[in-house]
Amino acid sequence: MSAFVGLDVHSEKTFATVLDQDGRVVAQRRMINELVPSFLRLFNVEKVGLEASTYVAPLYRTLVREGYRVEVSHPKKTRYIAEARIKSDRVDSKAIAELVRLDALPRSYMPPAEIAELREKVRRRAFLVRERVKLMTKIRGVLAYEGLKPPNGYGLFTKKGVEWLHSLNLKPVECYLRILEVLNGEIRCLSRQLRRLARDDEDVRLLMSILGVGYYLALLIKG
Repeated sequence: MSAFVGLDVHSEKTFATVLDQDGRVVAQRRMINELVPSFLRLFNVEKVGLEASTYVAPLYRTLVREGYRVEVSHPKKTRYIAEARIKSDRVDSKAIAELVRLDALPRSYMPPAEIAELREKVRRRAFLVRERVKLMTKIRGVLAYEGLKPPNGYGLFTKKGVEWLHSLNLKPVECYLRILEVLNGEIRCLSRQLRRLARDDEDVRLLMSILGVGYYLALLIKG
């Protein structure tokens, strides 16, 4: 007999509800996340449902590798769960299982491994660039506080500009410059990786043929 499974996944443990094809509860159990695959092998599982959260990705990948049909729901669209009067892992997992059984689970897109890796790299670079901008703003703030104006003729964070900043011998500026150097190195490293990905990806090359679309924007669109 086919079984439908709803999993309420948390950082370390998962509550599972198994329903038969008529909606009757076959089993309910809380377990550590690593034991979920072995638990599912006890049943003739037709489909597994999970509600999207920070913690579902590792379990999702494991279950897909083991050959299970896995659907991930968008939490804001799973109104059956969100509007339940009684909220518990047991109730939530049963609700997910019931939606899976009825083929009514509002699905959330789970990217394949290569797209997930691309997304992470693109977002990590964006994060580092934002942090770099914050440091630059901090340095400009120190200069303003000290009543110092950057020299004209070159940018403050060009090679000459950084040499001038070092010449001021201001401890806050020196601190920020050390961190800035590390960030620049990490951003350069990621940029090289992303350029290689762009060069080897047919979809990205096609996007880059559009006027004004560079490698980074093309990768961002694909991810």
